[in-house]
Amino acid sequence: MESIRETVRESFRETDRFLSEKFAETDRLIKENAERQKETDRLMKETDDRLKETDRLMKETDDRLKETDRLQKEFRADYERRMKKQDETLGSWATNQGDFAEEYFQTSFENGRQNFFGEKFDEILKNVKGFKKDFKDEYDILLINGKSVGIIEIKYKAHKDHIDNVLRKALTFRENFPYYANHQVYLGLATLVFSPGLEQKCIDEGIAIVKQLGDTVIINDDHLKVF
Repeated sequence: MESIRETVRESFRETDRFLSEKFAETDRLIKENAERQKETDRLMKETDDRLKETDRLMKETDDRLKETDRLQKEFRADYERRMKKQDETLGSWATNQGDFAEEYFQTSFENGRQNFFGEKFDEILKNVKGFKKDFKDEYDILLINGKSVGIIEIKYKAHKDHIDNVLRKALTFRENFPYYANHQVYLGLATLVFSPGLEQKCIDEGIAIVKQLGDTVIINDDHLKVF
């Protein structure tokens, strides 16, 4: 009987020990889970904070990009405005120079320079326009007599590239004014500033050189060709 009681007590002790161990293990697991949950919460909070910081930085970057774009547009608009104003100024300046050169040489020819190309011309016409299709042109000065026509192209500052335009004047003039088909046509280039090599180019092409020397207009037409 005593043996049975002892066996029962031992069984109870074993059960208590087992339950104590299980409770202790459960408490340990609960604590571990609580720690893990805290760590998970911490990591999630860090992640959330990082996402918020990333959003903030992205917004700042977007704002900076918008500001940069705005400044670039303002700079571009200001640059285009300045360039337009500069072009207008240069265009006006170039136009004024061209107008001055035209007036200077036209006045010089009107004031007695009718002897030209070895001939005397009876009539001087200014800024004559030809309107025939494919041959539209303008002639700064035309010197006319019964057998010859002198065509003077005026530039403030002439370059070699202008030579082709001067040579074309003979062709377009004959097309625009067939009345002068039997006239000899001479060409001249009048300019206040000759670029390097231009005078020799005129000589080679048979174009008269008309230029300013002090207060005097100098004409070199010894090498003329009839066009």
